[in-house]
Amino acid sequence: MITSKQRAYLRGLAHNIEPIFQVGKNGVNPELTLAIDEALEARELIKIQILQNCFEAPKDVCQKLSERTHSEPVQVIGKRIVLYRPSKEKAKIQLPK
Repeated sequence: MITSKQRAYLRGLAHNIEPIFQVGKNGVNPELTLAIDEALEARELIKIQILQNCFEAPKDVCQKLSERTHSEPVQVIGKRIVLYRPSKEKAKIQLPK
């Protein structure tokens, strides 16, 4: 579980990141979940875009993805989601205490 201070720090880091995944009309499927899981291991912090044709609410998509990838939801703003999970192999992001 991350603190509000750590969440604010991660939001700052995520500000300049471009979304690397898009969730569309297929919603959250196993292939997307696997790809996001691999991206979290490699990058730790990722941004996801929810497209107009997605039938699920961004908060619901964020909840599903964070549960399935065992990651922390950092923020949901409009149609963008930011997820964080420390890498098991090479942790790059040092969170403030």
